[in-house]
Amino acid sequence: MRMPSVMQMTGLGRSTIYRLMARQQFPCPVRLGVRAVAWRRSELDVWSQTRPAISH
Repeated sequence: MRMPSVMQMTGLGRSTIYRLMARQQFPCPVRLGVRAVAWRRSELDVWSQTRPAISH
């Protein structure tokens, strides 16, 4: 999945996704080319099922 789809699926913004990746709290993407990356849907599904619920 490319970034726009990941953002839509997770409800997170680009900066938040990269911040979580830096903290090793979000799946890392797979490099498709020199300037292109994508995420595996299966890894995002596991991440979304195991992440803690956000309380307000």
